[in-house]
Amino acid sequence: MADVTALTFLALCLPLIGALAAPFVIRVLGAGGAWMLALVPLLAFLHFLRLVPQIAHGEIITGGYDWVPGLGVRFSWFLDGLSLTFALLITGIGTLIVLYAGGYLRGHPDQGRFFSFIFLFMGAMLGVVVSDSFLMFFIFWELTSITSFLLIGFDHEREAARRAALQALVVTGGGGLILLAGLLLLWGMTGVAQLSELMQYGDVVRGSPLYFATLLLVLGGAFTKSAQFPFHFWLPNAMEAPTPVSAYLHSATMVKAGVYLLMRLNPVMGATPAWEVLLPVFGGLTLVTGSVLAIRQTDLKLKLAYTTVSSLGLLVLLTGFGSDYSIKAAVLYLVAHSLFKGALFMVAGIIDHETGTRNITRLRGLRKAMPLTFAIAMAAALSMAGLPPFFGFLAKEEIYTALAAGDPYSILFAAIAVFGNALMFAIAFAVALRPFTGRPVETPKHPHEAPVLLWLGPAVLALAGLLAALFSGFTHGAISSPMASAVAGKATTIISITLAPHVGVPLALSLLTMVLGIAVYWQLDRARTLVAFLLHSVRGPDRGFDHVIAGLVRFAHRVIGIVQPGRLDIYVASTFVSVAAILLVPLILHGELPQALAWPAGLRPHEAGIMLIAVLGLLAVLIARDRLTAIVSLGIQGFAVALIFLLFGAPDLAFTQFMVETLAVVILALVMTRLRLSPTDPRHGARRLFDIALSLACGLGLALLLMRATEAPFDTALSDFFNAHSKLIAHGANVVNVIIVDFRGTDTLGEIAVVAVTGLAILALIRIRGNAERRLATNDPDAEEA
Repeated sequence: MADVTALTFLALCLPLIGALAAPFVIRVLGAGGAWMLALVPLLAFLHFLRLVPQIAHGEIITGGYDWVPGLGVRFSWFLDGLSLTFALLITGIGTLIVLYAGGYLRGHPDQGRFFSFIFLFMGAMLGVVVSDSFLMFFIFWELTSITSFLLIGFDHEREAARRAALQALVVTGGGGLILLAGLLLLWGMTGVAQLSELMQYGDVVRGSPLYFATLLLVLGGAFTKSAQFPFHFWLPNAMEAPTPVSAYLHSATMVKAGVYLLMRLNPVMGATPAWEVLLPVFGGLTLVTGSVLAIRQTDLKLKLAYTTVSSLGLLVLLTGFGSDYSIKAAVLYLVAHSLFKGALFMVAGIIDHETGTRNITRLRGLRKAMPLTFAIAMAAALSMAGLPPFFGFLAKEEIYTALAAGDPYSILFAAIAVFGNALMFAIAFAVALRPFTGRPVETPKHPHEAPVLLWLGPAVLALAGLLAALFSGFTHGAISSPMASAVAGKATTIISITLAPHVGVPLALSLLTMVLGIAVYWQLDRARTLVAFLLHSVRGPDRGFDHVIAGLVRFAHRVIGIVQPGRLDIYVASTFVSVAAILLVPLILHGELPQALAWPAGLRPHEAGIMLIAVLGLLAVLIARDRLTAIVSLGIQGFAVALIFLLFGAPDLAFTQFMVETLAVVILALVMTRLRLSPTDPRHGARRLFDIALSLACGLGLALLLMRATEAPFDTALSDFFNAHSKLIAHGANVVNVIIVDFRGTDTLGEIAVVAVTGLAILALIRIRGNAERRLATNDPDAEEA
């Protein structure tokens, strides 16, 4: 177990090591550095692959290290069928993406920076799916948003890339903050902060009065990350990123993080009416929205991006549908989608890289020039269309088996699934057939077959989709069934579907999907025109995002105009209003104002006389006609306080107070004599009354707080400590001096530094003023500016 823990920790750290090494490797080896960098995710993949037999036999692997033991916070991980499958997809497809990026960005001046970003992104996503502690999960969750921002905005000189990156960060980062609130509520309900322990508290969570609020918060985080309606708009815009990012983002990483979260929490929060209504409804809306918008696009990447939105909606629909078959279907479709969508995105990138365009209306007849790419595209498209003998066929058959019940609820979502799958069927062949068939047309670049770094990744993924279906028994035993068991929360969830189709309603739905898909593909141009016409006047959430950001900026300007108007008097007044509220409101709310107002008992005549001197000094300040007189009068109060210290047996403190007050008066007086400050008061009557009331409130609040505090029993623990240790540790007989110089020496040093900086600032002001006066006296033209 210790060996597994150490190796798992190393596997989690490998992407971070790769991020540090990537710029140096690329600088030394150039484009060939991709082969070496691909070893980083490959080693992590091999580590997780060796854990498959253990997980397949029902084991759950946990481990980690204490981070903040006092708070129960650990850097810990949790590996079961669900997290292991995601880890294999992230590292396995990540290996192929690194190789693909080496060919796609060959010669790019910032290739090293790109690889650093992609490794950081890989590490963040890997951390999401293996994290056990809530805190670790949330940190990695937000890191996926930050690193995707860097990747989407990689070509930062283009405004479209910057906008898409900002949009993705705002939507997914905001959803992460919503999710944090949900995780805190789960922590509060159950008292556990580990996902592995949370699985035992399903009844507690579902029975809590805060369940629905927690569910909405969790869905807020999951829906924004996995681009569910109405937050779907950020994902197609993320196509501004380089194609390797798009392929990785859509196949195995960030967009599936929300689906992972829903699958992870299904045993805890599932099987409730709210779960089984909200997830299928929003998943169905996303499925329909994405597939319809995909028909309208002419850019290959955008067509695939919108079908990813559709697929994510289908996954959410199945996760929330509430049956064992729907869980099995969701698991199969998630794996199939990762394989065929990663391959198709890479194919789209190859077409763009070798022809100079991704516009489907300008691509024809590439089959002879790019036969290998055509074969790969067809294999991935067959899986996406749900046709045998590919893994997508198994997923589609299980989907229709899950939705084949005769009740109206199942019929509704079966119809939605057929509609969405039919459109995705048409789009799959539009991407895989249209560019390669027909009479060749002229393209910006002369088409030719891609180099090995570009076609190796999609070829491996397309082949994996074929082999996973042909050897479905092994695939289910090692991957699908353990994953389904983890999602369902039942160790006995077994998937057994093969390439033999289900007879009955599922087969009929499959045939209907094929017929509709062929019809849409046959009339694809007309369908595109019809959808564009119907949606021409529709202002979607993408434009709404721009309005929200613009409104937020206007609101920020107005708020800043109010709280930061550039006037010192307003800043000072705001500060003292806050001080008065902090001092007085607690006394009033807790009913302690009468006790605080009580006159202290045992006040002796000479003490009252000293207090009277302080009050007279205050009156002298208020009635002074110029600031210099006010400053001198202010010293009266300081000397009165020093006398109080002297009377109560603190001569050292009294001496310090006398010295500080004398120096303060002298320094301020010297400054005033060098600065020409007008003795007039520009404040009108209402403002004077406000300032008087505010000053009285602050003074009264501070006085009452001190009087209330002195009524509490005196705790001698601190005094006893200093008395016992001043001589022993600091070798000083004067306790006060020892406290100032030794026990709180750093604080004293800070105070001295503040005084020194203040003195330097005053000296600078005096010199500037003196220079300006001399220039005015000599008619220097720069004097006015000074």
